[in-house]
Order: sequence, then C-alpha cells, then structure tokens
Amino acid sequence: MELKKNPNLELKRNNSLYFFIGMAVILLLAYLALEWKTYYPVSEWEIGQIDPKVLSEEEPPITIQKLKTPLPKIQTPPVIEIVPDDPDIIDTPIKSTESDPNTEIPSIDDIEVAKTDEPEIVPWITIENAPVFPGCEVISDEDGKKACFQQMMQKHIQKHFQYPEPAQEMGLQGRVNIIFTIQKDGSIGDVKMRGPHEILETEAARIISKLPKMIPGKQRGTPVKVPFSIPITFKLQ
Repeated sequence: MELKKNPNLELKRNNSLYFFIGMAVILLLAYLALEWKTYYPVSEWEIGQIDPKVLSEEEPPITIQKLKTPLPKIQTPPVIEIVPDDPDIIDTPIKSTESDPNTEIPSIDDIEVAKTDEPEIVPWITIENAPVFPGCEVISDEDGKKACFQQMMQKHIQKHFQYPEPAQEMGLQGRVNIIFTIQKDGSIGDVKMRGPHEILETEAARIISKLPKMIPGKQRGTPVKVPFSIPITFKLQ
C-alpha cells in the first residue's frame, strides 16, 4: 500500500513566509533598540527649571549702626633729663683741611720711594732668571739654561737610580711625581712626592737628596724660591 503525504501537514510549505516574518521582527527590534532614548530624572525644584519671574524680589532692610567714638589719646610730654658735663672730655679743635700756602715743598731727594714687594715664590715658567744647575753656567741664553737644567736633572736621576730589591720582589712599579723647591740660597727643600708605594717614594726621595747646591733663581735681580717638578718612573724589565 503506497503512503500519501497530506499537503496541509507539510513543514516546508510556509518557509518563505516564516523567514520574512522573522526578518521583519528582527528589524523592528533593532530599530527600537537604536531609537530608544532615556533621560535623567528631573527634580521639581531644580534651579534651572524655575522661572525667574516667579521668584519675588526681596530687598534687604537698611540698618544703621552707630560706631563708638574712640577715646582721645593723651600723649605725655617727653621727660628731658639733664646730664652733667663730663670733666674728663677734652674738646679738640677742628683743624682746617685747606692747604697752608706758607708750607715748604720738600725736595725730591727727601721723598722716600717705596720698594716693590717681590713675591717670595715664583713659578718655573714665569721666572726671569731660572735656577742654574752646576755645569750650566757657561750658557748665556736663558732658555738654554732651562733646557740644560732639565738635561742635568735626567742625568742625575740615571746616575743615582737604584731599583729597590723589596719593590722587585713585590713586583712594584709605577711613576713617582716629585715637587721640590730651590731655595733662595740654592739648596733643595719642601720635597713632596706621590707614588704607587712608599718603597718607591723613599727611593725617589734619596735621589733628590743627592742633588748638588744650585745657583738660585732671581726675579728682578732678587733671589726667590722656585718650585720644580719631575717624575721618576720605576719599571720592571
């Protein structure tokens, strides 16, 4: 027996109708959602909503206040105290500042001229007559004497240089910077040094102590103190 379908019970019969109805409902809900507006609640007594014409104009009452009259200030007269004269005070007459035309003018020979104070210490660069190392007296040029001084200092260091054995065992090496002053009598003083170790500084001080007496430096013909600096390098081979 062949089965027959009832056309009234077929599910696919109204598919298009249901689809369009659903789309219309969705579009309506979307439109309502977009156009939906909400407002903040407005108070009945909000100042912005009140008509200014409704408010009554009230004028404050005019009051008159009386201020108290201040009492007059009575100033007492100053007390004048009479101080007795001090008998120990001697009045000195005021001398006139005008020149006396009868005053004699002293001669030029009677006027003492103050001597220019020369500085006690003058740097090596600005000294007029640099200190002279023994053996450099024959050079007449001032720059030549300075160059000779430095050459003789290098020869003196090479001659008396001895590397300390403790420094060799400890592996000490470096540069010792020495500053000493050639005094007004040509002697060496004010020796200052700085190095990597005390052993090297002691050896450098021994070398400087063997410097000979020098001819002192002069500034405008007056002996002055002249500081001089030189490094001594200790290097292991």
